[in-house]
Amino acid sequence: MAAFLIRWFVTTIAVFVATRLVPGIKCEPVGALLGASLLLGIINAFVRPVLLLLSLPFIIVTMGLFIFVVNALLLLLVSKIIPSFYVAGFWSAFFGAIIISLVSWILSSFFRTSDGKIHAITHHPAMKKADARTLE
Repeated sequence: MAAFLIRWFVTTIAVFVATRLVPGIKCEPVGALLGASLLLGIINAFVRPVLLLLSLPFIIVTMGLFIFVVNALLLLLVSKIIPSFYVAGFWSAFFGAIIISLVSWILSSFFRTSDGKIHAITHHPAMKKADARTLE
């Protein structure tokens, strides 16, 4: 539960930064900001993997740049569902998604895991070193 709350906090701060930096993104009350970040997190957890899988050929052809388009479309979807969260158009959503991604990535690097250590982003706690011999 704590990890979920930390992730929600990070996403909320990232969406707040995007509303301040991107002129076409507005969010009036704090409750709408909390709701938009919660919905964005839920959509990113459940809908985004399916969309990324379906758009895999475009992602490969554009060398990963199409992921920004998927993120922008999901941000537009959140703005259609939450009435107090406003995104002006695709380009505002595109640049807002980039800002949200960058801020989330930076803030997530500051939080510790449950064992109290700071791990690299690619670390998985279940991974162990192989007990093997090396050839010389």
